[in-house]
Amino acid sequence: MEKPAETQFPLHDLLQRRWSPRAFSERMVEPDRLRSLFEAARWAPSSNNEQPWHFILGTKADPAGYDRLFSCLKEGNKKWAFRAPVLLLSVARMHFEDEGTPNRHAWHDTGMAALSLSLQATALGLIAHQMAGFDVEKARADLGIPAGFEPVAMIALGYPGDPAILDERLRQRELAPRERKSAREFVAIGRWNVPPDWQAD
Repeated sequence: MEKPAETQFPLHDLLQRRWSPRAFSERMVEPDRLRSLFEAARWAPSSNNEQPWHFILGTKADPAGYDRLFSCLKEGNKKWAFRAPVLLLSVARMHFEDEGTPNRHAWHDTGMAALSLSLQATALGLIAHQMAGFDVEKARADLGIPAGFEPVAMIALGYPGDPAILDERLRQRELAPRERKSAREFVAIGRWNVPPDWQAD
């Protein structure tokens, strides 16, 4: 299923097609495609080229590893994410490697890597759904994440499935039109809260 964004201004096809569905096929993701996703993440921009992102990968080809990630999800996400053949946890290293000083951009940069991965997924015909709904402390303990690193987001990854497999509430959300704020609501010109004088709202 495709649900391209209805944009106010021209947008690259890849950005227009990227979205976060919940209906996954159980088809396995090929290893070469997984490698391409992490290559995309590898080339994301970061402060001082620090590259603070890490990803913990679980696939259904390794049930024990997959289950460790899956068990960290909140119940609402477990209801649909169980079909996704791949789960990822993004993790941010919170200090600069050389100096040991705090890296206040670590979460931002990890998000940049996750977006690069998501766009590459779209280019390969895959879908990625990022989730805040997981138990951070359980993930930290069960996945062996050391001090100085912070779990950021879980990501369900795979091929798109039929929305009919979802329960009624989730199916309605899947089929509903996509909505976003107008850029006038989050762009300021020159200083805070001075909206741009753009034609579109």
